[in-house]
Amino acid sequence: MSDRPPQPEPFIRGCLFSSLGDTPYPRANPADAEHLPADVWAAAQVPASVRLELVGDAQAVDIQYRTATGDLGYRGNAAGSTFAAFRGGQKVAEEEAVLGDGLVRLFIPGEPFRPAVIYLPEGMMPTIYSITPLGGTIEPAAMQPRWLVYGDAVAQGWLSSSPSMAWPAVVARKLGLDLCNLGYAGSARAETTSAALLADTPAEAITVAYGINCWNRIPHSTGLMAESIRAFLGVVRSGHPTIPVVVLSPLLRPDAETVPNRLGATMADLRVAMEEAVRECMAAGDNNLFLVEGGSAVGEADLADNVYPGDEGHKRIAAAVGKHLSPLMPTLRQAAESRWTALAGKPLPRPNADGSVVPGVSSARGVSMRSILGLDNPPGSPARAMSASAPAPTWVPPAPAPAHQNPMVVGGTASGTASGTAPVIGAAPAPQTGTVASGVPSTPPVSVAPAVTDAAPSLPPPPPPPSLSSMVSNLAPKLVNDAEARQHQPQR
Repeated sequence: MSDRPPQPEPFIRGCLFSSLGDTPYPRANPADAEHLPADVWAAAQVPASVRLELVGDAQAVDIQYRTATGDLGYRGNAAGSTFAAFRGGQKVAEEEAVLGDGLVRLFIPGEPFRPAVIYLPEGMMPTIYSITPLGGTIEPAAMQPRWLVYGDAVAQGWLSSSPSMAWPAVVARKLGLDLCNLGYAGSARAETTSAALLADTPAEAITVAYGINCWNRIPHSTGLMAESIRAFLGVVRSGHPTIPVVVLSPLLRPDAETVPNRLGATMADLRVAMEEAVRECMAAGDNNLFLVEGGSAVGEADLADNVYPGDEGHKRIAAAVGKHLSPLMPTLRQAAESRWTALAGKPLPRPNADGSVVPGVSSARGVSMRSILGLDNPPGSPARAMSASAPAPTWVPPAPAPAHQNPMVVGGTASGTASGTAPVIGAAPAPQTGTVASGVPSTPPVSVAPAVTDAAPSLPPPPPPPSLSSMVSNLAPKLVNDAEARQHQPQR
């Protein structure tokens, strides 16, 4: 097992588990890996919707990182090849990532106590080593009600133009939700292990959105489709008897709507089977179960490749799902505050409706972030949680990338944090004027300042030759991409 760098850990959102081997931000429990279908675990290694969230008056932040691959598969750059910052509902900065070690600067204008959300180049499998403010200070954004989204490639973000435009990300930004994306491209067929993960994870709301892969990847009959969703919801309800659950049935797929699969079911048949089963559960008294009919959520014109929605399609899905969650937000915030208070032993800052926090108040001071999130695993668990309250060494920045790789590479300093406190990081000098104009330095690149640290460790050395297991692990995402591409082939 490998540990993630601790300095940025309090800022990271959307990752429920500690790292494992070459996977820094797994989206399925590593302890369950041997019980999961191989395609689910492969997709779970992609850090979809993992992001940084912060508040503060810093003018910009420098992010030190390392990416592991340049193979972006079927989606290309849309799989995630940039750092993109949003504040106040608007994109305020976006910069390309480089392969290997890099340092990128993002300007984050806006009100200091309005959260800045920074999406990662997830398709390049990044690891974040540090985040350094310039011209001010930063601290982790206040926690929000947790929303678990289970689904297939569409939930993971296919084929939005970037991770920030995937429908779960759009809903989370608009409503102020802590999104944990459990969308698994090429898989998601109501696995009981995934249902148990949803049931066992503290959360305020859940969305279940799958079905495309039940037509031809692993063909389902209408009976199997109906019983699968009933069983899946039953397991989820065993852990969350009353929280809102929104089910999105399979989206429109023109090439499969009237074409039977190996078991004689068309996409339309499977959709109806799921919807009828969900309605039966609602009629039986589940008053917090909601249904979004996928067949009408998007139109054929919204599909980027006749199978997966583009940005407009993702916006339509976000609107359809958000319509059910938006009226419930006061209740979800109240439920989240009760959970945090019970876990922390004292009241925590309450975020405003727009996600901002009370000025001058830090999130969860003096309490382990992992403990508050309810994610500490039992002693000896293979998925040992990393406490954000551990001392945070400052990582020595790597040498800046050559200008032809990334002219945006600049440097700064970061301060460590005392054990048990939420970090307030600052205040490095303000960014130099003209350093980042139109992507080409108009003045010499900013030099990398020495790290403020006592015998701080340097970046890990280049990894040793891969083992057979790591080679299989690295190959797995490519297999998922290949399998997804086969979705476009006519049914045989």
